Amino acid sequence: MIGAQLREARTRAGWKQRRLASRLGVTQAFLSLVESGKRRLSGRHAEQVVRLLRLPPTALPLDHTADGRPPTDNEWVLSALARLGYPGYAYRKNRGRPVNPGEVLLRALSLNDLDPRLAEALPWLLLRFEGYDLDRLVGAARLANVQNRLGFVAALARAVAERSALLSHRSGALRALADALEPYRLAREDGFWQERISARMRAWVLANRSAAAEHWNMLTDLAPEHLPYASSG
Repeated sequence: MIGAQLREARTRAGWKQRRLASRLGVTQAFLSLVESGKRRLSGRHAEQVVRLLRLPPTALPLDHTADGRPPTDNEWVLSALARLGYPGYAYRKNRGRPVNPGEVLLRALSLNDLDPRLAEALPWLLLRFEGYDLDRLVGAARLANVQNRLGFVAALARAVAERSALLSHRSGALRALADALEPYRLAREDGFWQERISARMRAWVLANRSAAAEHWNMLTDLAPEHLPYASSG
C-alpha cells in the first residue's frame, strides 16, 4: 500500500491521522511521512491498517520474493486459500498472518506441480477480491515468467463473471488485467500445472482446449464449466 492509497483509505473510513497513528503505535509525524510517500509501513503495521480500516486483503504488501518466507508448495497454497475463505476449503480452520491474494496467485502459478484442485481455485481469487495493484501484479508475474498463466486465469475468471449477474461487475477489471498482460505474452507452450505432458496427451489437449487456453499457449483443457463455483450466482 503506497502513501496516497493509505491517505485515501483513512479519509474514506473517517479516521483522523492522529487517531490512526495512535492505534498503530507510531507518531503522527511518521504517519504523515508515510502518506506523503517518504516512508514505508512495515508488514506488521500494514496488517494493522487493513484490519483497522476494514480494507480488502489486496491492500496488504505483495511479497513475491523468496526472502524470509516459508517455501511454496501445495500445502501452503491450500492453507492460504482457506485463510482467504475459499469455499472448497471451508472445513479447514487455518490461522496465521493474512496474505495478499495476489501473492497467493503468483506463488501458486510459479509451481509446476500445482494440484489441479488448487489450480481450479485461482480464478476465484480474482473474482472474490477487488483492489489489486495492477502494475505490481503484472510486474511480479513477468519477473516470475508466469504472465501467460496469469493471463489464462484472468480469462477463466472473466468468463465466469460474464455468466453471473452477481459477478458481472468484475468483468472490466479482469479485462484490464488481461490487456495489461497482453504485450508480454510468451510464445512458448506451457503445461500450466503439469511440467511434463506426453505426446498423446499434448495432441488431445491441442484439439480440445479452449480459445483462451490457445491464446495464452496453455496446454490444458481447464474451462469455466470445470470450476466448482462457476454456477453459484
